[in-house]
Amino acid sequence: VRQYSIKRGKSRQLDNYQAGVCSVVLSNNDRAFDPTYAASPYYGQVIPKRELRITSNGIRQATMLIDDWNLDYAPQGDSTASVAASDGFARLANQTLAGGTATSQLPGARISAILDSADVLWPTDKRNIDTGTITLGADVQAVDANVLNYLQIIETTESGRLFIDRSGNLVFDDANAARPVGSTAINLADDGTGIKYTAMQVVYGSELLYNQTVIGSVIGSAGTAVANGTASQAAYGIQTYTRTDLLMANSSDVDYLARQLVTQYQNPEFRFEAVTIDLGQISTAQANQILGIELGQLCNIKFTPNNIAPAIQKYAEVISISHSADTVRHQVTLGFSTLDYVPFILDDTVFGKLDTGPLG
Repeated sequence: VRQYSIKRGKSRQLDNYQAGVCSVVLSNNDRAFDPTYAASPYYGQVIPKRELRITSNGIRQATMLIDDWNLDYAPQGDSTASVAASDGFARLANQTLAGGTATSQLPGARISAILDSADVLWPTDKRNIDTGTITLGADVQAVDANVLNYLQIIETTESGRLFIDRSGNLVFDDANAARPVGSTAINLADDGTGIKYTAMQVVYGSELLYNQTVIGSVIGSAGTAVANGTASQAAYGIQTYTRTDLLMANSSDVDYLARQLVTQYQNPEFRFEAVTIDLGQISTAQANQILGIELGQLCNIKFTPNNIAPAIQKYAEVISISHSADTVRHQVTLGFSTLDYVPFILDDTVFGKLDTGPLG
């Protein structure tokens, strides 16, 4: 391997997770990765849709399916084979539902039924599905509806997480599992009190400013709810977030999500958008901590702009993971959603304290 890159996750907290992608450049001077070369040890196997697994320090970073092989031959004889690959979401994005009326059920059961269907046939040993907390109504699934899009509507209805993990498993974390746990946070810092990072990106703006939310379910009895943050509207004007394609069976769940979102997003966000960590500048133990991070991981980030006190410290959830590695350097960039608004979580060491966080 000469170099590789991996990108998994999403750009903003309100987005759905997207298909992970990676690229790998391999030395090919001996034609080992030439699909026409019969003497290659891989002859007959240099084909699309083979599984590709990438590890670093023995820790799996990505499991994807090869989409393309691209062979480059230089006049001086230095040749490479480049691999482009994507994870299981790309497969689901190219599958469709047969249509019909669903059964009223919890999200985990609905997702499992779709994965088991003859239209999808997702492997049972490649999934990690939570039960879910929101009852879904008996909606009518359109013929030829996109499988990934439908699963992501379930994800949004539940306020959970749906993604492909680094081992290639389809993961559905319900609303309970998606809540942060303070004791699991990894400390990142620029003052020696946590794992060192080499670059920091900060965003302060209105890209996630919504002081009016319109939330609706396609189940007629659940209806539509509108929530308003009047003080925010007076300060910034009305900024509306609308989702009316959700699947709640009960109007109380529609109303709760509308109120929750307007509470969470009614003010401008000061966000640690991303940090970059050079694995060659930290210890092996710290590098393994970074390599072990999965989407949804909690980080405690300390940043002292230009080394001028006081430091800014925030908890953030990892929503994207990118790798850029070659024979000299391996850099990991973590993208975040800052947790300025977190519900009170009983017994949590960080988010279960009186006089701090949500009860400050």
